[in-house]
Amino acid sequence: MVSFSEQRLRQLCNTFKGKRIAIVGDLMVDRYYWGTVTRVSPEAPVPVVDVVSESVRLGGAANVANNIQTLGGEALLVGLVGDDYPGELCLSMLREGHFETKGIVKDPSRPTTIKTRVIAHDQHVVRIDNESKEDCPEDLRHRIIDAVKDNINSIDGIILEDYNKGTITKDIIREVIAVARRNDKIITVDPKFENFLEYKNVTLFKPNRREVEEVLGGRLRTIEDVVRTGKRLLAELSAENVLLTKGEDGMSLFEANGDVTHAGTMANNVQDVSGAGDTVISTLTMALVSGATVRQASTLANCAGGVVVGAVGIMPVQLQELIEATLRYTNNRNASS
Repeated sequence: MVSFSEQRLRQLCNTFKGKRIAIVGDLMVDRYYWGTVTRVSPEAPVPVVDVVSESVRLGGAANVANNIQTLGGEALLVGLVGDDYPGELCLSMLREGHFETKGIVKDPSRPTTIKTRVIAHDQHVVRIDNESKEDCPEDLRHRIIDAVKDNINSIDGIILEDYNKGTITKDIIREVIAVARRNDKIITVDPKFENFLEYKNVTLFKPNRREVEEVLGGRLRTIEDVVRTGKRLLAELSAENVLLTKGEDGMSLFEANGDVTHAGTMANNVQDVSGAGDTVISTLTMALVSGATVRQASTLANCAGGVVVGAVGIMPVQLQELIEATLRYTNNRNASS
């Protein structure tokens, strides 16, 4: 999308330090079983995985917070966990990572979302989800909204991270966007299907192709389809910017002034796309609150996404990895021009 001089890139990334971002959304725990397969089960035609190791990591909105912190920022998490062991595990990992947890509310009526992935020989075998998709109870919605309002003067931006697990409801969307606009805060959105067209008047709306096709209907087969859809989203949502991510086809940026920019993927070796969207929205938001233009922020986000899909399992992008990937992109772009 744009090239960076090394001086400008490092200057911008240095500005990330200390930026405070509120992440409002669905908190999760990601559990992994890593193993090997040498036989098929005699009970059913399925592989038997001999477990070699286990691990747990922050997932969902908590993974976004992890990306923010890894990039040098400070993350204020606002969301729900259940009153259960996975909830305590999530809170424990957050405290160990020195994340702010005062915006997290316990909801005894739901389980904490936990996704269990079984991986053998660096390939996913199966994923098991334990979750509730019921809307957040009304009394807890007020606590989520108040957590944003009470901290609005000390944050630089807000991310709405929606996985359709019930934390983000229509009234939460309206209230959080309204308080962001009143206080001139950057607000970005990583949407899912249920509330897709509720996110009006935001700084940047970042859907992926599958979400757009399912909500709006039709396939995005051609660049003309992409452009028509991006402009439609800009108009319907009154958004300042729409960044449509397209997997192996890269991303397309639509700005309210009518400019459209397309970029190919930065991924060279795709191993696992899990968590790539979290990395993209985190990098975008950090860059925007640090003074980057939306094209600069999108370029950084594209490079960050290209880094994390090269590893198996959900991992945050490291700041030095981001710098190196962006410099490679700049060098390759300059060499081909």
